[in-house]
Amino acid sequence: MRKIVSTDDMTGARVRSFAPIEDRNARVLILGSMPGLASLAAGQYYAHPQNAFWRIISELLQCDPASAYPARVAALKSARIALWDVLQSCTRAGSLDASIERDTQVANDFRTFFRKHGKIGHLFFNGAKAEACFRKHVAGKINTGSIEFVRLPSTSPANASMSFARKLRAWRMIIGHATAQNGLGRTQA
Repeated sequence: MRKIVSTDDMTGARVRSFAPIEDRNARVLILGSMPGLASLAAGQYYAHPQNAFWRIISELLQCDPASAYPARVAALKSARIALWDVLQSCTRAGSLDASIERDTQVANDFRTFFRKHGKIGHLFFNGAKAEACFRKHVAGKINTGSIEFVRLPSTSPANASMSFARKLRAWRMIIGHATAQNGLGRTQA
């Protein structure tokens, strides 16, 4: 018997990102690529239980990783950390970044974001795909001023070759930048 494959199985579905977690005093922006299916279903960033993002952030900010999502969001804002995704929408089958269809990617409005968040001096990418999407769709199209870009290891469970301890060590660098009294300068779009 022949199996019938629907176009959804081959091409995936159009998915959309969330609004940023932001505060006008943010000094750091952490960027992912696009929320996975568990996050989209929950309406929360990094909702997959195996994603290390909230465990790492909780360790860095000295807060309870089991706290409710609004409390974790408040901790980010209090630490002057903004969180968003590079892509506003794309077509993707499943949750893996590798499944994002290249020609369907639409970036978020970073021109407006950086105008509103002129104190951001450091941008940290949560993995290679976030960095690649930003460089393709955003960098070079807007003036990011003196913002420093750093790629961190992905917190995704797909990045299983790196231990939690190694990821945590790499991610520690964001704390000093988030709590610095002075940003690197204003960005202009």
